[in-house]
Amino acid sequence: MAAAENLGGFELPPLNIGGIKLTGRALLAPMAGVTDPTMRRIASRFGASATISEMVTAAGVARGDRETALRLARAGEGPRIIQIAAREPDEMAAAARCAEAAGADWIDINMGCPCKRVTGGLAGAALMRDLDHAARLISAARDAICVPLSVKMRLGWDDSSRNAAELARRAEAEGAKMITVHGRTRQQFYSGRADWRAIADVKAAVRVPVIANGDCAGEEDAVEMLAHSGADGVMIGRAALGRPWIVGDIAHFIQSGGRRAAPTAAQRAEIAREHLEGLVRSMGAAAGLRHARKHLAAYVDRWAGGAGANRRRALVTTTSPDDAARLIDLIFLRGLSAEPEIAA
Repeated sequence: MAAAENLGGFELPPLNIGGIKLTGRALLAPMAGVTDPTMRRIASRFGASATISEMVTAAGVARGDRETALRLARAGEGPRIIQIAAREPDEMAAAARCAEAAGADWIDINMGCPCKRVTGGLAGAALMRDLDHAARLISAARDAICVPLSVKMRLGWDDSSRNAAELARRAEAEGAKMITVHGRTRQQFYSGRADWRAIADVKAAVRVPVIANGDCAGEEDAVEMLAHSGADGVMIGRAALGRPWIVGDIAHFIQSGGRRAAPTAAQRAEIAREHLEGLVRSMGAAAGLRHARKHLAAYVDRWAGGAGANRRRALVTTTSPDDAARLIDLIFLRGLSAEPEIAA
């Protein structure tokens, strides 16, 4: 990867992930409870190079529950990438087969989730404590599917066991076609700053593309991440909440060196309504609106900061999708101080 001052405005060759060519070098991260199909579809439309589903578990796939079905759904253009997690090889193989049968073009294995519910089940980042077992899981998934396989990990379990480079080597040997590294250990969760320079050790250890993840908030961060890590691309997580277009903005900047104009208030209102309506349509009115609240709050916060607390509060507490849609228009199109025209 070129140095930071040379990034942008160059005709970079497409990333090739096991035969799948990406349109750019900025991907939307999988985030449980956040990157629903509607968010991924919006990000894809605005130019995200790829989007990855929320993590699905072997148990969820086996149950065939509605939440898992939604996570398996196609979302937008580009490759359909489904992230899976499991603790045993047979479970991993079953989840991979089911994801492929559901239409996945590419399977991503989660070996980086830090939450206690996942690591307590000896999945996610807990696998970085037993690389032999992690390799068996990757092998089981690889043998079960025909589509490309990638692995997402952290730097290690803690600072005394930063073993991402070794796990990446083993993953590549077992057939992984891409490695994503979040620049923190599991024990850090999301505290402190991601260590982008540490990702360079992973890049040096493998020949497959490496994607840097953690604390990429915009174009400048993406350039700095690539320069420090030597990675082939970046993955954007929390920064995309309330602005799913940012992934495409970053992909555009890396490729062209040009910045795209930020969405206007009217455009933000349209995107927020689309997100709300997509969730209500797929999950039902009550569940869809509950799920939408974090997104709606973020859309407002990204636009107005701490202004309009009353309007924002009304938006995230209403129990009516129609009222939420009207509040979106009031906030973005008439101003945060406008009186709501909402039925009691």
